[in-house]
Amino acid sequence: MIAQHPEPHQIRLENVLTALGNPTRMQILRVLAGGGEQSCGSILPGVSKSTLTRHWRVLRDSGVIWQRPYGRENLLSLRREDLDARFPGLLDALIAAAGSEAGEGDAAGSEVGEGEPVGA
Repeated sequence: MIAQHPEPHQIRLENVLTALGNPTRMQILRVLAGGGEQSCGSILPGVSKSTLTRHWRVLRDSGVIWQRPYGRENLLSLRREDLDARFPGLLDALIAAAGSEAGEGDAAGSEVGEGEPVGA
């Protein structure tokens, strides 16, 4: 069973920024920004299921994504309307930042685990 998603008025800026302060979750944001629903397993191939489950929970609990069961898997989508209404312009700025960082060769971000430092 998937825990409750926060209501739009319960989404707090500090929770969104904390959730997206992780390179892997920023990579997930970039993938989901394309729109529509994505299968959990197709977003970041090669990353362990347990690691992804943790990232999904953080993003869901902070109000960044919707997660819904579909058969034996979960589908994810970005809560764009809710985030744009609550914090106008924030999501576009974060997506632009995620895109520019990806262009700088930050492919190692998907290998970074929770709590590990990035760079030297």
